[in-house]
Amino acid sequence: MQWYTPWAFLLLLTLPLLGYVLLRKKRTAAVKFPSLIDMRNGPVSWRLRLRPALVIARLLCLALLILALARPRKGTVLSEISTEGVAIEAVVDRSGSMRAEMAYEGEKLNRLEVVKRVLADFVEGDKQDLRGRTGDLIGLVTFARYADTVCPLVLSHNVLAEFLKKTEIVTQRSEDGTAIGDAIALAAARLKKAEEELQRRNAQLGFGGEAEGSGGSFEIKSKAIILLTDGQNNRGEYDPLEAAELAQKWGIKIYTVGIGSGQSFVVVNDPFFGRRRVPTGDELDEKLLTDIAQNTGGFYSRADDAEALRDTVKRIDALEKTEVKSVQYTQYAEHFGRWTLPALVLLVLEMLASCTVFRKIP
Repeated sequence: MQWYTPWAFLLLLTLPLLGYVLLRKKRTAAVKFPSLIDMRNGPVSWRLRLRPALVIARLLCLALLILALARPRKGTVLSEISTEGVAIEAVVDRSGSMRAEMAYEGEKLNRLEVVKRVLADFVEGDKQDLRGRTGDLIGLVTFARYADTVCPLVLSHNVLAEFLKKTEIVTQRSEDGTAIGDAIALAAARLKKAEEELQRRNAQLGFGGEAEGSGGSFEIKSKAIILLTDGQNNRGEYDPLEAAELAQKWGIKIYTVGIGSGQSFVVVNDPFFGRRRVPTGDELDEKLLTDIAQNTGGFYSRADDAEALRDTVKRIDALEKTEVKSVQYTQYAEHFGRWTLPALVLLVLEMLASCTVFRKIP
């Protein structure tokens, strides 16, 4: 609670003097008697004893009005954030080969599960080295034989986290495969579309024309794709290098991460021998991933374990910085009504009492 005109409280100092004057004020008698001895010895009625309550009520009414004059108000602090952020598409391989095991903090998880956990820390922060990507537009594209937009580019990262949790490895053989080129092309198109939409919105709001390409509450400072895969391109319509060339033309950097290890295993259910671990080969096309990254201004990194994957994500986090400028302002709600209403009620009651129960004649 804030008092906008606190100097009004000085008027409260006049109330004791005003009360003294009202209680001690003497009026000229309308009817004169030769002697008041008999009247002074007579009993005093309760009306006469309680008559000073009228003065107290009037003073209390004035005190409430003075408090209202001081303009009590309650402010709500609002923040308007102007961000020059990064638009990032996380492109995640969910093909069957991502079932291979990978150690994660003492657990044995499949590669996709490890990728999901590390990406969640990258987006939301892990309360250690990764602070989260507050203020960034982040989307999610997954791929196997086909590339799909799982989550559009959003600033509300809790929505993205929910979509990431629900991402699963393909179960149908007809959907299995590794369409790296299609995934890159889809992610690049999403980033390009988001930039155009943002520029159009800023132009409509008067933050600058499309020619300026900036202004408003959010400006895309840079665009990036984080591609995480453990296989070779063997499906899809687009050639990965051609898709990367298109991304480079649109000013999009691609960071490629190869998930793999020559000592990885897949747990299978054998009808004769039960559940058993089967070693998987290393099918990474590291040359292709390196060329994609270098041609677009990014880098390639191999992650044979969860720690290496986390280090790669930290490196990307350090390279793609976001500038957030926060402007705070306060919106006030006036609360003088809670003082003026009781003052009005007291005034009405005091006037009614003085004209009825405490009426004087003359």
